[in-house]
Amino acid sequence: MTVERFATRLNSFASKPRAEWPDLSGKPTVLQMATRAAKVAGLTDLDLNYPDHMAERPSKLARMLGDLGLSINGFAMRYYSNPAFKLGAFTNPDPAVRREAIDLTKSGIDAAREAGADLMTLWLGQDGFDYAFQVDYETLWQHEIDGLREVAAHDPACKISLEYKPNEPRSYSLMPDAATTLLAIAEVGLPNLGVTLDFAHVLYADEQPAFAAALVARRSKLLGVHLNDGYAKRDDGLMVGAVHTLQTIELLRQIRKDGYAGAIYFDTFPDMTGLNPVHECEVNIATVKRMLRVVDRLEQDNRLADAIDRQDAVLTQAIVQEVMLGPDVLTDRRDRRSISFQPGRTLR
Repeated sequence: MTVERFATRLNSFASKPRAEWPDLSGKPTVLQMATRAAKVAGLTDLDLNYPDHMAERPSKLARMLGDLGLSINGFAMRYYSNPAFKLGAFTNPDPAVRREAIDLTKSGIDAAREAGADLMTLWLGQDGFDYAFQVDYETLWQHEIDGLREVAAHDPACKISLEYKPNEPRSYSLMPDAATTLLAIAEVGLPNLGVTLDFAHVLYADEQPAFAAALVARRSKLLGVHLNDGYAKRDDGLMVGAVHTLQTIELLRQIRKDGYAGAIYFDTFPDMTGLNPVHECEVNIATVKRMLRVVDRLEQDNRLADAIDRQDAVLTQAIVQEVMLGPDVLTDRRDRRSISFQPGRTLR
């Protein structure tokens, strides 16, 4: 897999606003954030939130981004326009609110298509529950399936990707993990529906990212990859490879094997702690490129496939660490001889 497209979260570029716009009063505009993002070496795409980022007509916004040298990877729905959505979007107990959420999503799909994009990502964080005895689970699930089926059928040429997360803002999300999400996709039964894997969400769900990707490839389609990192306790949005380097490399190897051809999207939060968003994004891009070179070397090493076939964890770890960090060779200062370390041998 040669990654040719790198996308990122537009709101990251609101980080440290006074450093970029000393005279700014209020929040930066979409165009201001995009102009800042265009400074990132190697960045090709942005994802836009709907309706949050629609200060201009989608077609005009796409032209403005094009003038900056950026494309639109896709849109992502945000259900904040109605306070009632806090109790659910597609699963709200009020049918009028459910209809509003579905119609808003259809409008978002139309906007994405007008902007020249063919991907809409749905993170249905509001659809869930907080208490025992709060909901009828069968009814809640049916509302979700009905809503997904209607929005996916709205424009069969637009890919609809479900981004799952265990919880937040609800205590329990209705689609908290890969298996439940795949179950929903199977019940909807439409070919333009697939999955977005957010690395931190997958960790948070107590899943191994490469295994989740393999399940998605087996039962559906991987439509989006959001790279970031965290400590698996919450959605930290840390830089790529900051905590789970091996798991990130294994995920990249798996999605290459499964033929993923979409953009790598950075869903990181430099704005949470005031990091330089341009430098942060450039480091994320450089990290992924290095990791993909590691994947290249691993794929050229026949020992790894043989060790995986035998489920020899010790050998696989030794091979991966050697490819990443180099051979364990010590130099004897007395005569400058290279000494390869062997387990059980004492070096003096």
